Amino acid sequence: MKYLPKYYLSFFFASIIFAQKSEYNVTIQVIAEVEDSAKVYIVGNVKEFGSWNPSKVELEKIDNKTWRKNFSFPQNTTLEFKFTTGSWANEALTNEKTVPSNYILKVEHDTTFQTEINYWKENTQPENVFKGQITGTVKYHKSLKWEGLKSRDVIVWLPPGYEENIYERYPVLYMHDGQNIVDPKTSTFGIDWQIDEAADSLIKQNKIHPIIIVGIYNTADRSSEYKNIDSGFSYMDFVINKLKPLIDKTYRTKPDRENTANGGSSLAVLTSLMFVWEHPEIFSKAICMSPAFKISNIDYVSSVEKYSGESKNVKLYFYNGGITLEERLQPGIDEMIKVLLSKGFELNKDLYFVKDKNAEHNESSWAKKIPEALK
Repeated sequence: MKYLPKYYLSFFFASIIFAQKSEYNVTIQVIAEVEDSAKVYIVGNVKEFGSWNPSKVELEKIDNKTWRKNFSFPQNTTLEFKFTTGSWANEALTNEKTVPSNYILKVEHDTTFQTEINYWKENTQPENVFKGQITGTVKYHKSLKWEGLKSRDVIVWLPPGYEENIYERYPVLYMHDGQNIVDPKTSTFGIDWQIDEAADSLIKQNKIHPIIIVGIYNTADRSSEYKNIDSGFSYMDFVINKLKPLIDKTYRTKPDRENTANGGSSLAVLTSLMFVWEHPEIFSKAICMSPAFKISNIDYVSSVEKYSGESKNVKLYFYNGGITLEERLQPGIDEMIKVLLSKGFELNKDLYFVKDKNAEHNESSWAKKIPEALK
């Protein structure tokens, strides 16, 4: 009978132990009183949490007040999540009756996360939920339709002096995820970008020229409409062939490319860059907050890298934080910057990158940087 050397056995068993610890169990438990027919859902940044779909991952009802579900994740996975009863209109609130930041949990060992929820948005007075207000004049265009896409609303913010200066024409900034930029009551998490306050202040201080801001609401198909796939190009067609002509006809705009920009955050940055890259004859600038250029099954870096045509005469503003999802986005941002530099872009000339290592992936962080981006 042959025996394995002791050092081999040690290595063998160490490998088994290491393999056993490559994934850990995470138990999520919620203590909350809800109506008898109601359900409690977890919603978060990983597919196991529904990829931010508020009605996909239901917790198991243990008793009248306890809801629980067990998960397994690879070591060092960073989880961001919230809780709802099936929609963002009724997400869990803090004990101060405000919309909370995402819960954040880094998986380093078997763990149980427990929280107690005493308030839900649907049953709380709006003034106690939403942070911020609308500053200035806004107009609405409801239920705009385009073949193959769900209908959506659009909000238009008009700069100070628009009604008085009837001969003045204005540049236009189109913003994706438009429900999040001006009105906290329509913002997904109850906190808006405060782009209205930022633009109003900068205009009155003569730090930027007056602009019109168009907020394009997203739909339930956001995850496909903001990618470089068929539905993403259909969304682009909607903006270029229906929305922009409508805005140029309805408002006193400067419709040329030099005065037309677009922007967004996270996945909406992918479409923001697509707009200027695919149609530089229409859009000349893009604001890209926390860009999802290359992560998971998303990759627009390769598309830009394969391009061999004329240089793109556009300006790009990139910003990223440094906590949780921002860490995972950074490698893709670095790759995109490297590719753009190889295409002739120059830092601080037509390509700007700002990093805040202490910032998270949320509206509050983007609100702090939007004044700089608007300049």
